[in-house]
Amino acid sequence: MSVKFTNMMSMNQLVSDVVVIGGGIVGLATALAVQKRWPDASVVVVEAERHVAAHQSGHNSGVLHSGIYYKPGSQKAILCRTGKAAMEAFCEEQSIEWNRIGKVVVATRENELAGLNAIADRAVANGVSFERIDTDGLREIEPAVGGIAALHVPGTGIVDYADVCRTMAKIIEQRGGKIVFDFDVVAIDSQPSHLMITSRSGDAITCERLISCGGLQSDRVFRLAGGQSPVRIVPFRGEYYELTSQSESLCRGLIYPVPDPSFPFLGVHFTRMIDGGVECGPNAVLALSRTGYRWTEINMHDLAETLSFRGFRTLARKHWRMGAGEVHRSLSKAAFVTALQKLIPSIKADDLKPGRAGVRAQAVTPDGNLVDDFWFESTDRAIHVLNAPSPAATASLAIGEEIAERFGQAVSTR
Repeated sequence: MSVKFTNMMSMNQLVSDVVVIGGGIVGLATALAVQKRWPDASVVVVEAERHVAAHQSGHNSGVLHSGIYYKPGSQKAILCRTGKAAMEAFCEEQSIEWNRIGKVVVATRENELAGLNAIADRAVANGVSFERIDTDGLREIEPAVGGIAALHVPGTGIVDYADVCRTMAKIIEQRGGKIVFDFDVVAIDSQPSHLMITSRSGDAITCERLISCGGLQSDRVFRLAGGQSPVRIVPFRGEYYELTSQSESLCRGLIYPVPDPSFPFLGVHFTRMIDGGVECGPNAVLALSRTGYRWTEINMHDLAETLSFRGFRTLARKHWRMGAGEVHRSLSKAAFVTALQKLIPSIKADDLKPGRAGVRAQAVTPDGNLVDDFWFESTDRAIHVLNAPSPAATASLAIGEEIAERFGQAVSTR
């Protein structure tokens, strides 16, 4: 790739070799990977909000996933394993606090044993270390948990991804890059020699190449760039409770159920956080805005786009019973407690206090299928991340390297 550093002009006439859309962890990791491979290239990251990690990257439980769940050979399986090692090394190098705390995946009923065995098979195929444990072994690790069998995954860790993002942003700027906030992309104009990217305020950036890691807006950015992918981002809100300080001893590490294989969400679980406390959840309900963290936060454009999408309506018809249960848990603390009691039978409503919420960007196909793997597409002079669900934060550094590799191949074939 042949690039040269271009002097920055005023904000309304900024020029750069490479623009990365998205100040979440995937966008920042990608900018770092581009700077590492092409240190002479000028790189600008644009972010619609006023700080990095404003949405998915700053509203998750901070789990460093082991890669135990994912289909062998998938992008998730491959990039999670390499990304986890890279993230651990990055945190060590940058003195970011993290902890390899361990996880148990628990079967509470006989009909879940087949699912637990399937996860164990995937763990073997993906090279994830684990131990099968019985009830006695489970009680030694998590005394409050009720279950008939479990997998203990000692390599699973925790970290604060918002802290990781802030550190990534500092490094990008130390390397000569620029991060521009309040830059909400509304137009991408393709010219023979460059792209012109315009914000809602009228500011514009001219660049030779674009990488979009737009998260909750990724499908819209793709269409702005001329992409024709039929998938649509459907926002799902996950709501959490936290254990009160008096009840935190109920959970020592990470406690997960055997997930429903027909749905990509892992079910309500318990997560000890790196900055203290234990999160319980999440559920998964339709968000009424792509940045809607409460039922009262409604964006009519976002909601109309979701409801008019054939893929969402098909998805809703297929999973309406599960969806109704998720809404019930959202509106009823008692129902949420009942779901948590599947893993910790002794937990009571008084053990819980309201926690935070996050919104997941989930790509959905027109036939109502949830896209389960990472998904990358290209348009003229641009690469787009169209789907980056969990474990994208864990895998972010590896995703960045993967995108940089594709980016270099695209440039070399011009």
